[in-house]
Amino acid sequence: MTLVLRYAARSDRGLVRANNQDSVYAGPRLLALADGMGGHAAGEVASKVVVAALAPLDDDEPGDDLLDQLRGAVLEGNGAIAELVSHDPDLDGMGTTLTAVLFSGNRLGLVHVGDSRAYLQRGGQFTQITHDDTFVQSLIDEGRITEEEANVHPQRSLLLRALTGHEVEPSLAVREARAGDRYLLCSDGLCSYVSHETLAEAILIPDPQACADRMIELALKAGGPDNVTVIIADVVDVDYGDDAPIVGGAAGDGSSDQPPPDSPASRAGAITAPRTPPPQPMAQVGPTPDPKARNRKRVRLLVWIVAILIVLGLGAGGTVWWVLGQYYVGATDDNHVAIFEGVRGGPVLGIPLHRVAETSCLAPEEAGCKSLTLDELQESAREDVRKGVIPEKPGMDGAREAVRRLWLGALLPTCTADPASTATSTTATSATGTSASGGAVAGSTTSTTPTLTSASQQPGKNCRKVG
Repeated sequence: MTLVLRYAARSDRGLVRANNQDSVYAGPRLLALADGMGGHAAGEVASKVVVAALAPLDDDEPGDDLLDQLRGAVLEGNGAIAELVSHDPDLDGMGTTLTAVLFSGNRLGLVHVGDSRAYLQRGGQFTQITHDDTFVQSLIDEGRITEEEANVHPQRSLLLRALTGHEVEPSLAVREARAGDRYLLCSDGLCSYVSHETLAEAILIPDPQACADRMIELALKAGGPDNVTVIIADVVDVDYGDDAPIVGGAAGDGSSDQPPPDSPASRAGAITAPRTPPPQPMAQVGPTPDPKARNRKRVRLLVWIVAILIVLGLGAGGTVWWVLGQYYVGATDDNHVAIFEGVRGGPVLGIPLHRVAETSCLAPEEAGCKSLTLDELQESAREDVRKGVIPEKPGMDGAREAVRRLWLGALLPTCTADPASTATSTTATSATGTSASGGAVAGSTTSTTPTLTSASQQPGKNCRKVG
């Protein structure tokens, strides 16, 4: 017996929201749904990044470590959110829920954080198999309110756990998969507005795509104030299942949900396209596609994911070209002062944010031009360079001017050539003098000039070596 998944997915921004912060991925092994949050703080960015972190699991044979793979991918996605926030503080506050299933033969791994949900239809029973990480659910668990009261509670949207870049442990479970099982994964845009009883009726629609369409329709009929996303997946015993992954919502190329142009989400490069009403299914359930077409889709998906991560990780104005036009003065690994192209910070998901564009010599076009080192700078200037000096004037010209200022006003005094032979004073003798009347007279004069003693000279601290 060979068990495979037959699946469909749908996402809609709803009737009120200006954009879609949900992201969804459905493939032969992986089902993942993330509901972004944070409003102007780019919830759609968070959901995209987390789904992108899980997507590679769809191409790998899961083996025996289903939960380890899921946990690792979730932590990677959560870490990516933290990286983005560190490079653009305006993104602080964004986050996402996650509910995902990794399928392998007669087993599946389930990972969950937040208030998106997973349901199982088996043997005539429709059951919720995830536990909401919400304040009202904690009140229900303690017996302080009923589920009916939770539906109208003023804090019903308060999450206790989500992926926000801060440390969090997802809920993990392994479940048995049986032929005939049907799974529903949904964002709270469905289950918060459509009753359990109504969902239990709709889940019986035989065709997965028709079932997903009906779920979306029910949410919109209920007012559709929130984004709503649905995955329907059947466990079937056949030779093959659907092989083309479905990527949708904020993570899909077909989403029209544009964030405001001045929002951090827009600046982080959320990639969407114009929406064509009425909403259409993101993919149709059908036979296995040609392997070459499948590979092309995966290549396009990989390129798309990489492009998003580059744009998001830079935390800049929407395109990589913006970053290539930024310059600052910083220190190289070998403590030389240099002009860097890009922005400060370490790699984001392995993507470097800057590179050395030019040394710090005053005439870079001349052969043998000497560049500054940190040891030659005064301590305050040294710290500024370590942190990165942003030029007052943008562009390479501004960076070169910042280097000139270091040369002219931030150097340590020169150490004497032979510290061991210096004294606390030197005597200069002149063979001639000048009379009050202005004539030259024979004789000698002396003058005393203070210098650093050999004990007080500390190259790199209070003086600099020359040559």
